[in-house]
Amino acid sequence: MSSYLCVVRYFLEIAYDGTAYNGWQVQPNGVTVQETVDKALSTILRDAIHCIGCGRTDAGVHASQFYLHFDTDMPVPDDFLQRMNAFLPKDIGVYRLLPVHDKAHSRFDARSRSYEYVLCRQKDVYRFGYVYYKPFHKLDLDRMQQACVILQQFHDFPSFCKSKAGSKTTLVRIDEAKWEERGNDLVFCITADRFLRGMVRLVVGAMLQIGEGKMSLEEFEKGIREKQRFRLALSAPAHGLYLNHVRYDYIPERQDLN
Repeated sequence: MSSYLCVVRYFLEIAYDGTAYNGWQVQPNGVTVQETVDKALSTILRDAIHCIGCGRTDAGVHASQFYLHFDTDMPVPDDFLQRMNAFLPKDIGVYRLLPVHDKAHSRFDARSRSYEYVLCRQKDVYRFGYVYYKPFHKLDLDRMQQACVILQQFHDFPSFCKSKAGSKTTLVRIDEAKWEERGNDLVFCITADRFLRGMVRLVVGAMLQIGEGKMSLEEFEKGIREKQRFRLALSAPAHGLYLNHVRYDYIPERQDLN
């Protein structure tokens, strides 16, 4: 970077279809969202950019709202968003560029994150790869809602963390967990201060076992309390999961988000 120019930190709000990517974080054996965005930023700003994301979504998981931050001392063109959207592939879009203070951090400063997992009871050829097709009329939704209540009574979740995930702590503050019926969709909504690797898909997998009568609520509660892996620890498919809302104290909400 040039020594006579001021380094500015920016937040960039993006969204992506995770189908073609090996997750967010740069990996040695597959194309990722992070490296694709880094390449676009470095090309347009003519500076070597390495961005930091607000989370680390797994391969195949989507994001309808995702924030990253990066530093540069290069001037940002007025048509930066248009250039980024033209350069990036069609499955990644950028929406807002926000200058922030130099200590702002897209990952550590996030107040909360929200995910949605979408089940669809009717086969929809136009949404293949974006919802989990499951005729959920046979699921016991009342029991699944009870499981949400149980989930929110706890704060430590090694039962819902991928083995060898490398998490320093398994503590999570869950602010909301519920199932919503939306037409032909059944959507699991969860908000927390942070999430463990693979956590939401493991939670959904367990709740589907409950809804199908293959796991009792007592087994669910005991597993969480005793911090054990579940007998039927099935992870729901990645393509039904969306990171859909990230909140910061110093970033205004986008008015067209909902």
